[in-house]
Amino acid sequence: MELKNLIGAAWKDRDLLKTEAYAEAVRQVIKMTDDGRVRVAEPAHEGWKLNEWVKQAILMYFSIQPMRTWSIEPFEFFDKMSLKKNYQELGVRAVPHAVARYGAHIGKNVVLMPSYVNIGALVDEGTMVDTWATVGSCAQIGKGVHLSGGVGIGGVLEPLQASPVIIEDGCFIGSRCIVVEGVIVEKEAVLGANVVLTQSTKIIDVTGQVPVEHRGRVPSRSVVIPGTYEKEFPAGKYGVSCALIIGQRKHSTDLKTSLNNALREFNVGI
Repeated sequence: MELKNLIGAAWKDRDLLKTEAYAEAVRQVIKMTDDGRVRVAEPAHEGWKLNEWVKQAILMYFSIQPMRTWSIEPFEFFDKMSLKKNYQELGVRAVPHAVARYGAHIGKNVVLMPSYVNIGALVDEGTMVDTWATVGSCAQIGKGVHLSGGVGIGGVLEPLQASPVIIEDGCFIGSRCIVVEGVIVEKEAVLGANVVLTQSTKIIDVTGQVPVEHRGRVPSRSVVIPGTYEKEFPAGKYGVSCALIIGQRKHSTDLKTSLNNALREFNVGI
C-alpha cells in the first residue's frame, strides 16, 4: 500500500521523481514485476483485475532511467532498459536470440525460442514462446501456453485504463496469430493459424443452428479459425475478416496431445 501511494503521488506530480524515495519506489515496483510479486493484471473473483498503479510505475521508470550503450560483439544496443539475466537460476531455457526485458516476469520451465518479451509482461510456468513470437508490454500469458512461431501478442501501457491482452492457462495460439487491444483468450482455447483478434473482431460460434457472436473474448476450450462475413459498403459488398468457433476441445483427450491435435481433429492446419 505504501508503494502504491508513492507511485500515485509521483504520477500526479512528476517533480517528486527527483526525490530518491519516489524514484526508488518506481524501481522497487519494476523489481517486483520482474520477479512476479506484482503484476499489471491478476485473476479476480470474476474475470481479471487491472492494477493501474503498476502501469504508472512502468511508464515513470522510462523517465528515470538513463540511456546507455552496451555491446555484445558484434551487436551494440543503446536503450534505457536492461535485459533479463540468470536464466539458469530462474529455471528458464532461453535459446539465442531470445530477448526479454528487465521488468518482465518469466516463470519456471518456460522455453524462449528466438523471441521478444517486453517490460511488464508475465509469461507463466511451462509456457513455450516459439520462434519470432512477441509478447507485448503488460501482456499476461498463463501456464502451459504454446505461442507458435510468429505470434504477435499486443502490448499496452496507455491509456492507463486499457486492459492488456490475456492468454489464460493451457491455450494454444497457432502460427502467425495476432491478439491485440486487450482481448482475453480463455482457458485452454485453441486458435488456428492466422487468426486475428481485436476488440472489434467478430468471434462467431457456428457450431449451433444459429450463429452466436462474441467480441473481445474467446470462450474457454473453443477451437477457432479465421473466417469472413459479408458486409455492405458504398462501393459494394465485400468480405470482412472474423474468427469462427468451429468446436470445442475434447475433455477425453490428454491435454498435451490435444494441444497438438485439437485443430487436426477439425482438419485445420496449425
